[in-house]
Amino acid sequence: MDRVHQINPFAKRESHTKNTVITYKILTIVTWLLAVIVSFYYTFNSPDDGVWSRRKIWKQNDHYYTAFRMNHIIASIYWIVLFILQCGYIAHLFSGDVERVNSACAVGGHFILNNLFHFAFVMLFVRSLFGWAELIIILNFINLSSLYFRHNGYARFIHEAVVSGPLAWTFVAIYWNGAIMVPHPDTLVARIFGNIFIWSILAYGLFFIVIYKDYTMGFNLSVLSAAIGVSQFFVQVIALQWIFAFTIMAVLFVATIVVAVPAASGKTRQGDAERAPLLPDN
Repeated sequence: MDRVHQINPFAKRESHTKNTVITYKILTIVTWLLAVIVSFYYTFNSPDDGVWSRRKIWKQNDHYYTAFRMNHIIASIYWIVLFILQCGYIAHLFSGDVERVNSACAVGGHFILNNLFHFAFVMLFVRSLFGWAELIIILNFINLSSLYFRHNGYARFIHEAVVSGPLAWTFVAIYWNGAIMVPHPDTLVARIFGNIFIWSILAYGLFFIVIYKDYTMGFNLSVLSAAIGVSQFFVQVIALQWIFAFTIMAVLFVATIVVAVPAASGKTRQGDAERAPLLPDN
């Protein structure tokens, strides 16, 4: 069992060997670059291989008038900011502070797997292989959920870049890609289901805000709800989906402020602090 624990990249450890840290540095950088390059490339280019319909990332999004169609500007800004924050996380691996390095390595296995899943998802999504893309998203959701519940006590800089940012996107992407995947996604029945399922974003966000005092999840999901709301408004002004999306955005944003302001001012109650996943920046 000790041997299995030593080679398990997802196991909790108080410290990491020099060779382990070097391995995490190499794999983290390589897989992160893979995720970034494929994301940017297929934002501006369509695949030129395969026999299926092939489109750029946001051309795929705009091609299907689903209930979870997003505004590509807001969603792109979300990802650009997330990639920049992940640069900061990677810098933790090269820090001279041993505690920072250990914290970064602790979530490294999940982050590397997330990058690989993201790469696979993009490659499948732009080639219209939505069923396989959905499977990849679900697997990544399991990976990131495991990461959240096992490693939710690190500094907010690591937490936002590696944990809550990717997890919030993955949760919403399950519906985003799933809505495209189903036959006839622009029918009345599909939109009714969309009107129902969109409220799960609110429930999911409030769960983390109330139970874990995690305002980063609330903020991330409010931004993604805004991306859905803006897109739905321009698709169909007289409709419920954009109203629901903006309502969810507003509730999550207010709940985020309610939790974030006391945390930022150091006024979090003792009981709340014990459940909060976010430690001060370090």
